[in-house]
Amino acid sequence: MKKKEDKLKRFISISESHEAFGLPKPQHPLISLVHFNQDNPFNTAMAPIYDVLSFYKITFITKNSGKLKYGRGYYDFNEGSMLFFAPNQLVGSTEYNRDTYAYLLLIHPDFFLGSALAHKIRKYGYFSYSVNEALHLSDQERETMIAILNFMKNELDNRIDEFSQEVIISQVELMLSYVNRFYKRQFITRRNINNDILMKAEALLDDYLDHDHSVIQGVPTVHFLSEQLNVSAGYLSDMLRSLIGQSTQQYIHHKLIERAKEKLSTTQLTVNEIAYELGFEHAQSFSKLFKKKTAQTPLEFRGMFKSK
Repeated sequence: MKKKEDKLKRFISISESHEAFGLPKPQHPLISLVHFNQDNPFNTAMAPIYDVLSFYKITFITKNSGKLKYGRGYYDFNEGSMLFFAPNQLVGSTEYNRDTYAYLLLIHPDFFLGSALAHKIRKYGYFSYSVNEALHLSDQERETMIAILNFMKNELDNRIDEFSQEVIISQVELMLSYVNRFYKRQFITRRNINNDILMKAEALLDDYLDHDHSVIQGVPTVHFLSEQLNVSAGYLSDMLRSLIGQSTQQYIHHKLIERAKEKLSTTQLTVNEIAYELGFEHAQSFSKLFKKKTAQTPLEFRGMFKSK
């Protein structure tokens, strides 16, 4: 068998994607929903190894016997896993066998034009999660998703008219709202794992500040922390919000302010020197952040510790 070319292909339209996978043309040019099952098996023989889509892609695996390739890694998924891809993300091809069943929902951003979801969908952080941060559904959650997707599929297959877009958008919004809820549940049920990530984040920031990495590399960033923890920036922020009520950026700022308070109250370093040690390029930026977080300037805070 001839090996598929290991090259990148960009799909501008949903129709192009259908053609690559040997599927019939979509019923609607801006949205398609395909259910791969025993009667309609998934065929990867025609698909490129890597692709970049100009539209949203949501995959819901209802029965799994294979792997999904993302970048150059492989990830296994249990039944009831959902994956979310925003436009312009690199997506690896699936390598499922004929016994793997899944729903594949493709939606072009133009489909949402004129609706509130056009703007709202960009705020759903899970579209920026890594593939190994998939949503894993309980049996009850799985049935909820299947009901919504089947309703949408029935609408697309049988009733394309002037009301179809409004009806389908309402179902997409309902589905994404449930995804928000289910991810919150996942953060809670995986609290032990997430607490371990939080402890590692704490240790990383302490080490960064203790060993003067900030002097050389500047203020620690969200990208630095997520990269060191091997999780996506979006997933890390949402996980931290569920644990401590702070985003990653807020958590980093909290750690910087706590370290600044320590230096202001126990050393004779000037505000400029403290700002430099914490990685701030300009002392004014440090003072502005300090006052925003404490309602005091650094010197006002230090004044609280002077002998009366």
